[in-house]
Amino acid sequence: MFARNVSFRLKSNMLADYTRTFEKDILPLLRKQHGFKDEITFSGPSGNDVSAISLWDNKASAETYNTNSYPEVLTTMARFIEGAPTVHTSDVVNSTFHKIAVHATA
Repeated sequence: MFARNVSFRLKSNMLADYTRTFEKDILPLLRKQHGFKDEITFSGPSGNDVSAISLWDNKASAETYNTNSYPEVLTTMARFIEGAPTVHTSDVVNSTFHKIAVHATA
């Protein structure tokens, strides 16, 4: 499994609008993507600092999304976000929710 962690700062008092738009417009798009597994979004206490983690079956699926659909997502979300989002990717090494465990070899 592979993860994309996107962090960004919302404009003031935009969390509710962001969440509503994400659920209405972005989640349906994500669910249509080959290899998409899950999305978890976190908000800091102020409601301005947001981190969204999407889980993918493999790196290739995440990269295809990044190239083909993520630009559309950025366009949709631009009115809520200050600056450019930061994207970090990584392999998922453990998830109790998804029952994943990658055993390291000694």
